[in-house]
Amino acid sequence: MLHDAPRLAPQDCGDCPIRHRAVCARCDADELQVLEEMKYYRSFQAGQTVIWAGDRMDFVGSVVEGVATLTQTMEDGRTQMVGLLLPSDFVGRPGRQGAAYNVTATTDLVMCCFRKKPFEQMMETTPHVAQRLLQMTLDELDAAREWMLVLGRKTAREKIASLLTIIARRDASLNLLPVTGRLVFDLPLTREAMADYLGLTLETVSRQVSALKRDGVIELQGKRHVIVPDFDRLQEEAGDDSDGGLPV
Repeated sequence: MLHDAPRLAPQDCGDCPIRHRAVCARCDADELQVLEEMKYYRSFQAGQTVIWAGDRMDFVGSVVEGVATLTQTMEDGRTQMVGLLLPSDFVGRPGRQGAAYNVTATTDLVMCCFRKKPFEQMMETTPHVAQRLLQMTLDELDAAREWMLVLGRKTAREKIASLLTIIARRDASLNLLPVTGRLVFDLPLTREAMADYLGLTLETVSRQVSALKRDGVIELQGKRHVIVPDFDRLQEEAGDDSDGGLPV
């Protein structure tokens, strides 16, 4: 069931919380007005499918609030989570008719959508949009390559720390805060979703989160509110240094 845009969804691009990171980040006032004419909001409840792999997509857009997962299903029914969509991430590919992956709302989700054909036409005439989308695509490629290292070579503890690092960086960036020192954020994923994404068991995720808490790397208030007293230490636990790590 599709819901109307929630009351808190921004109606003006100037009020958008992801404006500085979204595909429209470099657009001037005239270009934003063109986007405004093809823009609409969609909201999804946690657990709801946004699009199935192979389905025709008549829109592209950005995550404004919430988190979604990208999954791929094999012929025998096995499913693998292959990516996360966090606020400001772009959904859909101009020039491709069908969706490559299943997109599912992990939390309540708000998306800023653009009608696909007008958006594709705008890309041809507006370098700011095309250049920004290229930059976002290259960042996504870098993140995918780094994630191969996380899944293939890192220990369970390093995997958990890496995921927390990604979420902490993104949250700080969206709130225009320095990615250093003490950081506070709400974890958007359940332990089960973390296990699926990291290729770990639920028990392992819970054990490693508890160990990071016990060792003072993180503090928890409830199950989702995370405090990182020292971001550099979290990076060290992830096997990263202050000059490296995953893109935000």
